[in-house]
Amino acid sequence: MRFLVRDRILGIGDDYWIEDDHGNRVFLVDGKAMRLRDTFELKDTGGRVLIDIRQKMFALRDTMVIERDGKPLATVRRKRLSLLRNHYRVALADGGTELDVSGRILDREFAVEYDGELLAVVSRRLLSIRDTYAVDVVREDADPALLIAVAVCVIHLAEKEREDD
Repeated sequence: MRFLVRDRILGIGDDYWIEDDHGNRVFLVDGKAMRLRDTFELKDTGGRVLIDIRQKMFALRDTMVIERDGKPLATVRRKRLSLLRNHYRVALADGGTELDVSGRILDREFAVEYDGELLAVVSRRLLSIRDTYAVDVVREDADPALLIAVAVCVIHLAEKEREDD
């Protein structure tokens, strides 16, 4: 499944639609402005919140928490002992599952893997539409909303890290 994301101009409070490869709106990323911490909601076309994404307030490293129905689903943070700055770890709430995100995050060229198996590829390379990138969910049994939320998190964390440098 391919989803197209129009890159937002930097800034919290921006809302943007994610479309399928036929141009149909599928998800809305709703950035919440005027909050103490960075917050996003991933909504369906009916406005129902599917996933909440929040910056963790008290953490040694920038961390984003993904929740579904008020329950923790995953935690996203930059990999601690990585020589590459563009390497993130997603710890799922089940306690044992970790996803690996690596590539050129700021260029929107990266992959999401589980135990060496490709789950999704984020890329703008093959698209002719300016300021748009694709999230290609490779596995049929993967959760597209979760993988899109992971992409939103790592891009946000990488942009924030670049601003802090």
